[in-house]
Amino acid sequence: MKKDLLKDLLNLLSLEQIEQGLYRGKSQNLGLPQVFGGQVIGQALSATKDTLQDLRPVHSLHSYFLRPGDASRPIIYDVENLRDGRSISTRRVKAIQHGKPIFFMTASFHVQSKGLEHQAPMPQVTEPDKLVSTRQRILKLAQQADMPIPSRFEQESPIEIRPVESFNPLKPEAMSPVRHVWMKTSGSLPDDSRVHKYMLAYASDMAFLPVAGQPHGISFFTKNFQMATIDHSMWFHHDFRFDDWLLYQIESPSASHQRGFVLGRFFDRSGRLVASTAQEGVMRESKK
Repeated sequence: MKKDLLKDLLNLLSLEQIEQGLYRGKSQNLGLPQVFGGQVIGQALSATKDTLQDLRPVHSLHSYFLRPGDASRPIIYDVENLRDGRSISTRRVKAIQHGKPIFFMTASFHVQSKGLEHQAPMPQVTEPDKLVSTRQRILKLAQQADMPIPSRFEQESPIEIRPVESFNPLKPEAMSPVRHVWMKTSGSLPDDSRVHKYMLAYASDMAFLPVAGQPHGISFFTKNFQMATIDHSMWFHHDFRFDDWLLYQIESPSASHQRGFVLGRFFDRSGRLVASTAQEGVMRESKK
């Protein structure tokens, strides 16, 4: 079952080429009001991979969400080659639905070379083997509270997430704006670093913005409250395997003017910092 879900996700992020620089991706309905932002980020990065002749790896991406995506319709990705330099290439991707752009991303690709290195230390947290998944926690909490299971947790996920800290999103209480979660795919991935990177780009939007709601006792399940991504950036520092556990360290240093800001770091099990993320999103009472 989990292998089939992972295969479905790999297929979702593998786009159909319809013309040079034009790709079509299917949409995934996760029971959200709009297309999951990680899907658009992952598909947009996937769309760039065949436009680079020398396979130089992505080192950063910066994206903006302009309109909610329609999960019932495919998404067209228009990849523009901005520049191919001696060591750096730049691509701009426009995602289109219903004739309008819903998302823009600029991605940069850099030839790997040796140089100065340093990194922030990996936090000391409980190992994933001693933790349970977010889905298992939600199912147990819903059963204890005699509440219906949220639709997005009714089925297994191709991305397994095991949170370190205890947090009840069904009945959130105010707590520090810090979270640590272990993540990995539910099965093996191909030996292609590009696949691991666009899969991590997909997952990097999970468990992210809600951390900005923690000091206020707010979660994605809070009624009459909206959380939606405005922009998302990501930097890749080293190659990694996403079919092995990565620790996602997330913190929210600020929330203001109906926006929440979050920062993230991905570490592999050896303690190496492999990627960093930043995001800002809307946090406000819903008009519905």
